[in-house]
Amino acid sequence: MPTKQKKHKYIFVCGGVMSGVGKGITTSSIALILKNKGFKVNPMKIDPYLNVDAGTMNPGEHGEVFVLESGLECDQDMGNYERFLGVSLPRENYMTNGMVLKHVIDKERALGYGGKCVEPVTHVTEEIIRRIEVARKLTDSDITIVEIGGTVGEYQNSLFIEAARLIKIKHPGDVAFVMVSYLPIPGTIGEMKTKPTQAAIRTLNSHGVHPDVIIARATKPLDQRRKEKIAEASGIPIEQIISAPDIESIYEVPLNFEKDGLGDTLLRILNVKNKKSIKDSLKEWRAMFSKMKNAKTDVKVGIVGKYFKTGDFVLRDVYISIIESLKHAGGTAGVKVNIDWLDSEDYEEGKPLENLSNYDGILVPGGFGGRGIEGKIKAIQYLRENKIPFFGICYGMQLAVIEYARNVLGLADAHTKEVSKSTTNPVIDVMQEQIKNLDEKKYGGTMRLGVYKAVLEPRTLAQTLYQQGIIRERHRHRYEVNPEYIERFEKAGLVFPGKSPDGRLMEIMELPTSVHPFFLGTQFHPEFTGNPLKPHPLFLGFVKACKKLNN
Repeated sequence: MPTKQKKHKYIFVCGGVMSGVGKGITTSSIALILKNKGFKVNPMKIDPYLNVDAGTMNPGEHGEVFVLESGLECDQDMGNYERFLGVSLPRENYMTNGMVLKHVIDKERALGYGGKCVEPVTHVTEEIIRRIEVARKLTDSDITIVEIGGTVGEYQNSLFIEAARLIKIKHPGDVAFVMVSYLPIPGTIGEMKTKPTQAAIRTLNSHGVHPDVIIARATKPLDQRRKEKIAEASGIPIEQIISAPDIESIYEVPLNFEKDGLGDTLLRILNVKNKKSIKDSLKEWRAMFSKMKNAKTDVKVGIVGKYFKTGDFVLRDVYISIIESLKHAGGTAGVKVNIDWLDSEDYEEGKPLENLSNYDGILVPGGFGGRGIEGKIKAIQYLRENKIPFFGICYGMQLAVIEYARNVLGLADAHTKEVSKSTTNPVIDVMQEQIKNLDEKKYGGTMRLGVYKAVLEPRTLAQTLYQQGIIRERHRHRYEVNPEYIERFEKAGLVFPGKSPDGRLMEIMELPTSVHPFFLGTQFHPEFTGNPLKPHPLFLGFVKACKKLNN
């Protein structure tokens, strides 16, 4: 007899009332819980933007641009999925309205629809469903978990909700809907209000979809009466309304969800039996979180950047992978990493550099353009001369090279061609293969993107931290250290312990530990590949250097 084909399951996560309440962390947590119950999960993100990818978006507006191993520039939630699951996801797991509509229009122009009248419902929804199915087959997964960006009621994501509805019609009993909704507590009233969530449920109902689970986000835990009100108004069983109050660490979310039985609830809704009979399937995760939470020692790290003018809520989004990578390293090193945000423009305006001595280490992250970079260069010089641990990422490494050229090599006008076209000492220059892209104003998806190999020199700080000779790291840049200056830098004591296999591209820069306790920069973005159970070795090395200075 033929083997009965297993039924694939789908979970759609959407938002109610307002954006930014944690759909990405909810999706990540559900994926982690189900993975640890023995299922092969496939998390996907749908963004309602008309941008084809996230690469051209301003980080101050959209948040961090996360880069997949394939080189796709995408939403930061893809980073959350990878960090929670400890995997590298394929580009097929991300889609935007722009991707979908461009494909449909290009297909129509090529007569791919055979002269039919191309419509949003049918042709666009078919393309959305096709992409979900391609990702499902590619990952050979048991359960696909799709986060639909935006908030229910916005026309931008209505076609995605319609596609999800059609999948449920085609696969009855195999689809669950989770709504992450916010319950405000107005200060003048002092009572948690359920009406906005009730309205959001009715709005989702108007799309022909009824949520199976409500994740009730609020500043405080949901009480029984509030659960009863939502249940009475919506017909959702009370045990399927999960309280999700504000907590200090995102890594506690799956533990709280599992405490409320969310994983088993979803499996019951999907008619699936638990694959593992493990009493505590999140044991390793629980141990990691306990170590992170109960660290007895603090280290103080400053991040010198420029995306600080619009408030703290933007900072978490702009540098989210760096923040999380520092937390991961701190947990393993047994320290709590406290972060201060230092605006580089303040140092250009005369803020004393001496205050950098108050920190156990300073990190200079990636970025673009000329604003605030002279302040960063001044800060890097102070860190180098005063032997304070320094970690530079992408642009941060390039600025460290410029600082060294100016103040050690004596090249006063050393600069990057990105900022100064007229410099006579372009120690940072555009990659040759990028010149045509810039001339033709091809900006989106044209940088050096995704994973590239680098060869490490033995007995260097970088090789000691990695404990291997060849590494693979993710890139996102157009400019590089000018190879014409390498010999002069090396003679002056700057080390490039990581280079591309052909020796042309400088991937890592450092000072010997005999000269400086930790002075290292990378052309790539190490923050894109660590996770809480396995911190990135460079972040771990940096945090340990900070801890040593603290002691």
